[in-house]
Amino acid sequence: MTSVNITTTKNTVTVNEGDATTVTIATQGPQGPKGLDLNEANKVDGSVVYYDQSSATFKADQTTTKLSLVNGGNF
Repeated sequence: MTSVNITTTKNTVTVNEGDATTVTIATQGPQGPKGLDLNEANKVDGSVVYYDQSSATFKADQTTTKLSLVNGGNF
């Protein structure tokens, strides 16, 4: 006879069985930190990563490169 008792308030599991048994318990935890959404589809040599608010993503493309930075850009 196999019986499994799960008590959620105590976080314990009791398994009674004649043969060796593996019991895996998983609970959903926090989702963790949000990763970086990077759109690099149009990247070229010298692309600079920047944040584009309209698409809510970081981008690296041919529009913004280290060669196109002017007015005080020290690269």
